[in-house]
Amino acid sequence: QVQLVESGGGLVQPGGSLRLSCAASGFTFSAYTMSWYRQAPGKERELVASIAPGATTNYADSVKGRFTISRDNAKNTLYLQMNVLKLDDTAVYYCVRRTGNYWGQGTQVTVSA
Repeated sequence: QVQLVESGGGLVQPGGSLRLSCAASGFTFSAYTMSWYRQAPGKERELVASIAPGATTNYADSVKGRFTISRDNAKNTLYLQMNVLKLDDTAVYYCVRRTGNYWGQGTQVTVSA
């Protein structure tokens, strides 16, 4: 079955960096567009970034220039490099395969001074 397992979240100061990882299994990872979503307290889930099988990427305006999504198809792993983190980036981050609506359990990112 499809499994998506995120890791790499944590507590970081404003201006800091984190790299999230998502280990995928149970499907042909290289064939699917993969995405990162996030949900902040009291807010709806929002798309952060996505990457197509051919590596075309798409970003929310709020993270452009700061976040980089990438994938390693040989390792069945999705990444999100987050730089210059802001307080507003605090959220639970989810690894998502929209086809079939598969979501990981999420990893907490907290940006705080």
